[in-house]
Amino acid sequence: MSKQFKENSVILFQGDSITDCGRNREDRDSLGDGYVNLIEGTLAGNHSQSNLKLINRGISGDKIRDLQLRWDADCMDISFDILSILVGVNDTLITPAELFEEEYRMLLKRTTGDLNSTIILCEPFMLLGDNNAYRDDLNPKIEIVHRLSEEFSTLLLPLDKIFRKSCSLHPPEYWAPDGVHPTPAGHALIAKSWIECVDNALS
Repeated sequence: MSKQFKENSVILFQGDSITDCGRNREDRDSLGDGYVNLIEGTLAGNHSQSNLKLINRGISGDKIRDLQLRWDADCMDISFDILSILVGVNDTLITPAELFEEEYRMLLKRTTGDLNSTIILCEPFMLLGDNNAYRDDLNPKIEIVHRLSEEFSTLLLPLDKIFRKSCSLHPPEYWAPDGVHPTPAGHALIAKSWIECVDNALS
């Protein structure tokens, strides 16, 4: 890499159970056992001189509305340099696409209006094949994430595309047995893809 993270950068992760991944809510420094923890380990090794701090505020079961309701305490009140958001799978068959877009846009307006930070929007993903109601509902929400990423000039991590492509190497169960919650290999794929996305932005 030709460029480093800003020294003492704070990276905040937001999302649902995929981000939460069993973090200890009593320990504000707990990163859980998933991709956030893996990212921290890699960044600590590759950027030890930058003294990076990672914060995980993912909450299992969260939908976009839940992020809205806790955004002040779990985002706006935290001084961060990079914000990563992975949300949407819990909105499937529950939140209409129009409302999902409206609430996601409101959340990003609040964040970009008050803060000068790098934002990474991650595609929600689902490994259940193409011919089912869940996939039909999720696809428009993925398109919304793309539109919002362009509208707010964020980085975009195409996790659904990455996972679907990776299913040519291993069956879906290898990455996420229920199609949603990643295995250790699935979390490792998210972490690797996230780091590559940020590294490319820094280079």
